[in-house]
Amino acid sequence: MSDSVTIAADLAAAAEGHVQRLVEQRAASRISQQDPTLWGPKAESEAAIRLGWTKLHATSRDLIGDVATLRSELAGEGIERVVLAGMGGSSLAPEVISRTEGVSLTILDTTDPGQVADALAGDLARTVLVVSSKSGTTVETDSQRRIFAKAFEDSGIDPASRMIVVTDPGSPLAELAEKENYRRIFLADPNVGGRYSALSAFGLVPAGLAGADIARLLDQAAVIRETLASDDPQNPAIRLAAALGAAHDQGAEKLVIADHDTFVKGLGDWIEQLIAESTGKDGTGVLPVIVESTASHGFADAGADATTVAIGEPTDAAAVTVNLQLGEQFLFWEYVTALLGNLLGINPFDQPDVEAAKKAARGLLDSPGTEQPTPALTDGAVEVHPGPGVSVDGGLEEVLRQFVDLIPERGYVAVQAYLDREDDASASLLRSELAKRTGQQVTFGWGPRFLHSTGQYHKGGHPNGVFLQITGASPEDIDVPDRPYSLGELQLAQALGDGQVLSELGRPVLRLHLTDRAAGLADLVRAVQAL
Repeated sequence: MSDSVTIAADLAAAAEGHVQRLVEQRAASRISQQDPTLWGPKAESEAAIRLGWTKLHATSRDLIGDVATLRSELAGEGIERVVLAGMGGSSLAPEVISRTEGVSLTILDTTDPGQVADALAGDLARTVLVVSSKSGTTVETDSQRRIFAKAFEDSGIDPASRMIVVTDPGSPLAELAEKENYRRIFLADPNVGGRYSALSAFGLVPAGLAGADIARLLDQAAVIRETLASDDPQNPAIRLAAALGAAHDQGAEKLVIADHDTFVKGLGDWIEQLIAESTGKDGTGVLPVIVESTASHGFADAGADATTVAIGEPTDAAAVTVNLQLGEQFLFWEYVTALLGNLLGINPFDQPDVEAAKKAARGLLDSPGTEQPTPALTDGAVEVHPGPGVSVDGGLEEVLRQFVDLIPERGYVAVQAYLDREDDASASLLRSELAKRTGQQVTFGWGPRFLHSTGQYHKGGHPNGVFLQITGASPEDIDVPDRPYSLGELQLAQALGDGQVLSELGRPVLRLHLTDRAAGLADLVRAVQAL
C-alpha cells in the first residue's frame, strides 16, 4: 500500500507535524467509528448524520443482487439503454465507474437544451431513466424527469414503467415515485452526504444497471478499509491529508490533478467535487484544478501555490501519485478529505454557500418574461456582459486582457461554460490556453454541473478567483412540462444567478454570450490565443 501512494520527500517532511497530530487524535479510527466530534462542536450535529460512507463497503452489498435482477428484467424486455438524470454526487461517481468499466451510461447533468435533445433522440423503446436526487428537489433533475416522462408518453410508452428512482427515504421524489407507481425505488442511506455517496445506491445503481461490476468495487473498498481506519503514521490517507494540510499552510491551496498511465477514467472530476465542496468555506479550503495530462499547463509549470497529483503510475512530474483500484480510490479520497477538514478547522460535510446561487436563479425564474440583459458591447458572435469593476474598453481581446489583469497574485481563473459539453466540447480548450497565457491556475467547469461541485469553493473558499462565464443561444429550446420556463431559460437563470452572487461577494465576473455557438467559440479561442 505504501507504494501505491507516493509523496515527494520535501512535502512529506513538511507534513510530519500534521501526521503526528492526526495519529495522536486517533482521527482515522474515530472516522471509521463514526465519531462526529472530530471536527469540533459547530460541526457535530451535521457530522452525526454524515458518516455512513465509512461502512458502505459492507452496507451496500444488498444492492448487488437487486441491481442484477432488475438489469436482467429490463434486458428481457429489450430495455438496455440507461440514461441517468442526476447532478453532482448523483452523477459524478456513476460516470467514473461506467467510463472505467467501459459500459454505456448516458449522463444528463445539464440544463442545456441541445444536450438533453441528444439524449431524447436515442431509442426510447430501449431506454430506462434513472432519476437520482438525494434531496428529491433538484431542479435540473426534476426538469429532466418531466421532459422524459412526456417523451415516453408521446411515444406510447407508460412513463412509470421506465422510471427508476434513487433518493433518500421520505424525500419528495420518493413520495412522487410511490404515488406514480414508478418501476423501482432505491432508498439510499440518509446518513451519507451526496459527494461521499460513490459506493451507495447513488453511485452503484445507475452504473450497475449499465453493466458495471459493482461487487468488485465494494470488494476493492473493503480491502483498503482497515488500512484507512488505522491510526498509523504510514496510513496513506493520513500522510496525504497531512501533506495537503502542510502545503496549504505554505500557501499552496490548489491541487492540480492529472491522469497518468491509469485505467481509472475521469476520477479527477469526482475528486474535484469532493474536495472543493467539502473544504471550500470560511475563506479557506483546497481548490482542485483538473488538467488534461501531466504535461499540461498548470501541471508541468505549477507554481508555489499548487501541489501536483498524478492518478496512476508514479512519475517524477508530480509531487504526489495515487495508484489504486477504483473502489479503493473512492474510499481513500473520502478519508483524505475528512482528515483534511480536521486540519483546516472546517466542517467537511456541509455546503453553506451553495443555496445562494440556487435562490438567485429561482428569483429570476419567478419573474417570467425577464429580458436578456443588454450587452455592453458586441464583437462578432460574442456579446460582452461585464460584472462590477470589469472594464469593457476596446474589443473582445482587450476586454479579456483587462479581465485577466484582475487575477490576484497566486489567484485563479474559473471558466464556467453553460453550454453543451458534447457539441460545444471545444470550449474546454480555454482552460489550457488561459493557463498558458496568464501563468495562473485555471479551472474549467460545465454549467450548471460545476454549481454542485466547485460552486461552493467559488463563494466560500479563498477569495482570489476571477470568473469567466460563457453562455450561448439555444436555437431549439425545450419547454419543461408543467413549469413556466424552458431549459434555455433555466440555464440562463442559473448563470445569471450565480454571477449575481459572485458579484455581490466582490468577485470579478465577466459573462460572454455566444449568439452563434460555433462561431462565438472560435472568436473567443482566437481572442484568448492573442493575449
